[in-house]
Amino acid sequence: MPSDLQPLGLAIKRVQHRHHRTLDAALIEIGTTLSQWDALRAIARHPGSSSHKLAGLTFQTDQSFGTLANRMVDRGLIRRVAGEGRAILHHLTRDGEAMLEAGNAVADRLLAASFAPLSRAERQQLQALLAKLLGDDSVRA
Repeated sequence: MPSDLQPLGLAIKRVQHRHHRTLDAALIEIGTTLSQWDALRAIARHPGSSSHKLAGLTFQTDQSFGTLANRMVDRGLIRRVAGEGRAILHHLTRDGEAMLEAGNAVADRLLAASFAPLSRAERQQLQALLAKLLGDDSVRA
């Protein structure tokens, strides 16, 4: 018989999956994908970061992030410059900043609808509980 933790884990996964599906569909309408928007967001928060660091921040392998970054360079959303050693450092272009801003507006709208059943206090409590589970303040960022 499964413990009560399995339904909890499944509920978290279902909410995440719903967010991914709805965000990806809406972001495609503005000309980007969830993976690209997430990469733009990570680069904006950590400009000049290496591919390796950004891969970790976006839950990708180094190879997957490199492929994604190359597509984003081709679209004019980011620029990559050589760093120390073999590091490649990433920065947003003006087009990348504009796409990030448009993507943020989409995400804010969809997440507001998704979390609408919760009061502000409940959302803050959920955020605090998730931060506690993660053992850091990354959820607050």
